[in-house]
Amino acid sequence: MPGGEPLEPKATILVVDDEAAVRRVLVMRLQLSGYRVICAEDGEQALEQFHSESPDLIVLDVMLPKLDGFAVCRRLRAESCVPIIFLSAVEAISERVAGLDLGADDYLPKPFSPKELEARIATILRRVGRGNAEVESREMPTGQGVLCLGDLIVDTNRRQVTRGGERINLTYTEFSLLELLFREPGRVVPRAEILEQLWGYPPRRSADLRVVDVYVARLRGKLEPDPRNPELILTVRGIGYSSQRVGEAATA
Repeated sequence: MPGGEPLEPKATILVVDDEAAVRRVLVMRLQLSGYRVICAEDGEQALEQFHSESPDLIVLDVMLPKLDGFAVCRRLRAESCVPIIFLSAVEAISERVAGLDLGADDYLPKPFSPKELEARIATILRRVGRGNAEVESREMPTGQGVLCLGDLIVDTNRRQVTRGGERINLTYTEFSLLELLFREPGRVVPRAEILEQLWGYPPRRSADLRVVDVYVARLRGKLEPDPRNPELILTVRGIGYSSQRVGEAATA
């Protein structure tokens, strides 16, 4: 725009679905929202598009030809923390948990509301720093910098975690969960609050809160010496989770 500041490029979204009708609707809606949208209709093409286009977020159907969505997610997580939202016609909690266990950032059952998907995309992109400086600064308070959690070093500016100099790879969502829990050590954070702050929507059914439980389990598996007897992230039954105060011994 002449005389004005250049607009920040919108995020690139990769839509992976074998149904042409679904792809058409999502391309139209997401382009109207200002995103650059690319598509793939099977798992192999999805990996090719990822490597050639470097999308900022992937909307990934579970049931795909050649390579299913779970296999695609597994391969992507071996090399990238790109945000992934699963779509699936199967609403079983077991499948939802399986997808989140692989490192997906969210899971939306079909049929879904395009408006709800757009809201979840916007929430995740804000969380990973694609376009909202106000939210980003709120999520990483000034002066917090580096946290020492036992033998863990958490760098909130670089969004990195190390133990003994070795980096522990966390996805964007895992790191955001860690940061949320340790922002106020010792405070019990209800699961509903975690869901709303990180995923951007309130729990409408018990399965929604299961998302939080899966991510806490993933985080413990990466950070705790013994995930079955956690010392850093404690469960407060019937309410939510609490972070251990640095330097204190675990009591639960």
